[in-house]
Parts: sequence; C-alpha cells; structure tokens
Amino acid sequence: MLIRSKTKTVLLASLLISSSFFSQAHNVSEGYQKPTDPLVVKNLENWQDLKFGLFMHWGTYSQWGIVESWSLCPEDESWTQRKPEHGKSYYEYVKNYENLQTTFNPVQFNPQKWADAVKKAGMKYVVFTTKHHDGFAMFDTQQSDYKITSSKTPFSKNPKADVTKEIFNTFRKEGFKIGAYFSKPDWHSDDYWWSYFPPKDRNVNYDPKKYPERWNSFKNFTFNQLNELTSNYGKVDILWLDGGWVRPFRTIDPNVEWQRTIKVEQDIDMDKIGAMARKNQPGIIIVDRTVPGKWENYVTPEQAVPEKALSIPWESCITMGDSFSYVPNDNYKSSQKIIETLVKIISRGGNYLMNIAPGPNGDYDPVVYERLKEISVWMNSNQSAVFATRTVAPYHDGNFYYTQSKDGKTVNIFHLDEKTNYEVPSTLHFTIPDNFKPKSLKVLGLKNKINWKQSGNIIKVDLPVERNQLKYSTVIQISE
Repeated sequence: MLIRSKTKTVLLASLLISSSFFSQAHNVSEGYQKPTDPLVVKNLENWQDLKFGLFMHWGTYSQWGIVESWSLCPEDESWTQRKPEHGKSYYEYVKNYENLQTTFNPVQFNPQKWADAVKKAGMKYVVFTTKHHDGFAMFDTQQSDYKITSSKTPFSKNPKADVTKEIFNTFRKEGFKIGAYFSKPDWHSDDYWWSYFPPKDRNVNYDPKKYPERWNSFKNFTFNQLNELTSNYGKVDILWLDGGWVRPFRTIDPNVEWQRTIKVEQDIDMDKIGAMARKNQPGIIIVDRTVPGKWENYVTPEQAVPEKALSIPWESCITMGDSFSYVPNDNYKSSQKIIETLVKIISRGGNYLMNIAPGPNGDYDPVVYERLKEISVWMNSNQSAVFATRTVAPYHDGNFYYTQSKDGKTVNIFHLDEKTNYEVPSTLHFTIPDNFKPKSLKVLGLKNKINWKQSGNIIKVDLPVERNQLKYSTVIQISE
C-alpha cells in the first residue's frame, strides 16, 4: 500500500501514541503546521465531520491477486516477494507485470453499485488510487501511455474506461467528498527509475543533483499529471499524496528506518504543486504524507489506531480485508470489528478511511456487500453519535468510549466488550464528563423509556429486555 515501514519515529509530545502504534506501517509526522488559508481551514473542519470514508486500491495488479506495486521494488521485504510463475528473473518479472496492461478488462465495473452500498453504510468521502507507485494511471493522463485508457488496455474500448472520472462523478452525485490518491514516485517513469541504472530500492536510482535535467523532467511530469487531476475531474476535495520518500532531503527524520534509506535530494517542489492545486481547486485539502509542513494538512496513521486522542486532524487508513489490494479469498474483518474500530477512532478525534479493493472483474467480493449491509443497519440507529462529533474527556474509560456534539450539549457513550459476539449487559455504569448536567437519556435503537440514575459523575442505566436486539455496541445519548 503506502509507506511500508516497521519502525519508530519521534512525535510531538502532545500526540501521546503507544509503542504498539509506532510499530505499524506508517509514522505520524512530527511538527504539524495548522493551515492558514481560510478555505482550507473550513474544508478541514467539514472533513472532520465526515468520520467514515472509503479507500480503494485498484490497478492491473489485481489480476495477479498480489500486493499493489511493491513486488517491483528490489527490496528484500515480505511485501516485495515475487512469485516464480510471474517471472524467473527480476527483469522478466517487471516485463510481465507491465504487460498486465494488455489484459486488464474489468467489465463488471459499476461505481453506482459501490456508491449505493457504502453510502448506506455511512461512508461520506472516497479516496481513489488514481496512480500507485507502479505508475499505471487509472485516469486519462496525456503524459504517458501506461494508463487504463490506452489502446493497449482492453478496457479502453469501454465507455467507462476513465474509471477515475466515473468514480468521482458517481460518488460526487451521491454527496461524497472526493479524494484523489496519487503516488509521487513513479517506478515506470524513465525519469524516476532511469533505465541506465538498475533500481536499488524504492528511491530514485540516480542523483538528481548530478542529473538535474532528468529530475526536472520528472518534476514536470508529476506536476502535469496533478494538474490534469485537479483540472479535468470536477470538484476534488482532497489531494492525497503518497510516497513520502520523495521529499526535500532536509525533512528526513533519521529516527525512521525507511527515511534513512533516502540518500539523495528528491525535492518535487511541493510549493509549486500546492499552489497549482489550490488555484485549480480553491480550499483543497492536501495530504503530503509523512512530510511535515504546510502541505500535510492532516496525518495518516496506517493499519493502526492511536491509543490517545490527538489534537491535530488525522485519519487511520485500515483495510477491510488483510490487504490493501485485491487478494482472492481475503480475510475480511467482521462488521463488529469494523464498528469497534470506528468507535475507537472517532472517540480519539480521527476519521476512519476503510480500504475495499475491487477485483480484476471490476467488483468487490460478495462478502464486502454483506459487511456493508450489516454496518448500515447499525448506522441507521447510531449515526447521530458518529457524524459531526468531536472528542470529549474522558475519551475512553474501560469499555466506554465518548464523543460529543459540536455544541457540547449532547454526549454519546459507546459501550463495547470486544467479544466475538457483543452481549448487552442488563446494567451499565459509566462516568460522565466534568460539569456536564444531563437532563435526558436515551439508548439509540431502543424505543422504550430507559431507567437511569445519576450519583455524582456516575450514571447507572438499567436496560430493558429489548436490549438484546442491539448488535455490536450499546450507544447511550445524554443531553443537557
């Protein structure tokens, strides 16, 4: 998927994240800078209301059912392993991988089916991989013929061949905010992995300072593709830039293992890119992952949830299955696990960007739709405790997790027990926030009047027999 790192980085002391979080694949940047552009500030505030988003990794690699892009990278890591049947040598493998373009024909592609299912499940924004590290464009770029709309690609004859346009238009029509994932490194480009040298690792394989004309050519190529995405595809709300090793050398954090592999300057000129993107899309949120500064408008922990509330905008990107890309017979998380993860994330002030990977036929696995349908039932009852909420102390206390309305007049208390199947207790005792004086209490999803009693800052709730109809959690809403 993304950065693919396993080690620790230094954080702002205020971020208070556990060592288990450090060990995950992505590191939160030190030195967050709050945006100053009023439109960006407003859009970021609106984005924090959305809470639940859809991530989609999709490309030619889905035909082999392998991890996205990374098998092209000549690093000896678990996610870069190549299957012998796909090529006996590295160069044969690359040739066969790139030849997947000539067989990619996802004829079941129907973005309306996706939008309908995820909208019912409560998702409110989408981030789609317009181009991953392998360089294959899932949009109609004019900078390269390595794209889904090329005559080399069978799907180019389909009226929906520009899948980025189809996805963005469909989801936008359904009220979603639109995010364009884009990889800054491009392993197909001869101006990034120059064919004169063999690639050594994920980084550029020559010294840009020694060959400035070649690096400038790559910078122009990247700028032009991002200009296309932010000019030709309607309203884009988020530009989600991956590949954090393409960065100014001065920004490298030596405490992070994967950043220590960066040996040369890879400044892509984010000021120029950012100014262009904001000119094309005023107020667009830009996420230059792991590169601290004014172009990382929110941070993006990957496959992990911080154990404490963060004071800055953030989003956990986590897979519904085990993989970011399509893998046959993937192990999909249960609906209960997904909802528990959502509750933990929003109680700590974050958004949950859940990845679902389409297969080579252009559709999700059937089990995905089952999960989304189950989540939608829970969301129908509990959405008022999820969306447009903010953090409130004590955030998390035992099995209880808290959110509050933005006006502070309503507090939501989620009870989880994280057993295989959630069991609703007959009585719940929980702490309420300091100085909060509840006048009414209800259990979302139950119509019966609820008996409750307050003693100091503790509330006791007696749940009726009908409680057994609740699934995954009990959500209590108290109001002043």
